[in-house]
Amino acid sequence: MQFNINRDLLLKSLNFVQGVVEKKNTLPILSNVLINIKNNKLEIVATDLDIIFYDEISELKVIEEGNTTTSANVLFDILRKIPSNTELNFTLKTENKLSLKTKNSDFNLLCLPSSNFPTFDDKFEAEKIEIEKNKFLSLLNKTKISISNDDTRHYLNGVYLHATETNKNTFLTGVATDSHRLSSSSIQVNNFQNFSSIIVPKKTVFQLCSLLDNVDDKLTMQASENKIKFSLGKICLISKVIDGKFPDYQKVVPKENNKTLTVSSSDFISSVERVASVSLDRKEGVKLELTRDKLKLSVNSTNSGDGNEVIPAKYNGEDLIIGFNSKYLIDIALEIEDKNLNLSLKDSTSPVLMLDNSDKNSFYVIMPMKI
Repeated sequence: MQFNINRDLLLKSLNFVQGVVEKKNTLPILSNVLINIKNNKLEIVATDLDIIFYDEISELKVIEEGNTTTSANVLFDILRKIPSNTELNFTLKTENKLSLKTKNSDFNLLCLPSSNFPTFDDKFEAEKIEIEKNKFLSLLNKTKISISNDDTRHYLNGVYLHATETNKNTFLTGVATDSHRLSSSSIQVNNFQNFSSIIVPKKTVFQLCSLLDNVDDKLTMQASENKIKFSLGKICLISKVIDGKFPDYQKVVPKENNKTLTVSSSDFISSVERVASVSLDRKEGVKLELTRDKLKLSVNSTNSGDGNEVIPAKYNGEDLIIGFNSKYLIDIALEIEDKNLNLSLKDSTSPVLMLDNSDKNSFYVIMPMKI
């Protein structure tokens, strides 16, 4: 195997590989990336057995076809430190040695034969669903903040994708919850009648966000019974889905919250961040005191002091004191597109509904905490 390729092209692909390959593996081959030269194209494959990443590069000079696997981490680290636009020359010297040469550098990388690399049955018979890339990225960003890290309830460790209907329009809806907060976001999609609900794992969601952020090609999605495939041009990301039933989240969405607080998003975020700074471990909640035309925020830490701040707000109910985890509040507030935050409240112990006037298809629910 021998080929020449531009460093920047290969580095872009290997950058995505880093998000898939685990640094520590019981199977050494899973730390490696598969490099396959075939039909004048370079195929890059990486996997952790739950996620498979494929990329294809055709802008290269092939001298001899072949394949091998080498450490994804080592190769990425070397390429990162080589100057931009450098021409790379790869030559497989022996089954266990891959030569990488540039004008001024010479590396010999250890290899494992590609016959050791896992093979996959990646046939998907379901119809491809085309999704608007930027809208789907927004959906994932708005929901991933609420993904649970609790392994005992594995079905909460991802984003629940399912079809919903409103006013005869079909939507792809994503929902995530960690039982303290819930995020839901929907985007309109056509030809979406036969989609089966799935839970996309957290690692896949974050890897997909990275891809969507950096690749400009059209996005298509195909689902099978236990896998989902996302395609962006030559890049494919195939992932197992979480086996489990997502809870009926509609039951926790407040329907009777009749008190409304409206406050500037930027003022609110800055104020929460400032008063929360007094808490060293950020475990102390932030207390909100709501009155007709102002909002008082305070944090009282037994170890480091207290902080108080008052900002203008509009509130239409009787005075109310309620506490929240400051990180949860900020995470949600940062995803709201409108210049104002709208909180619908009932009392100091019931779930609070947060709405975005600039995105009517997204909402958030947050549980208060005792302070």
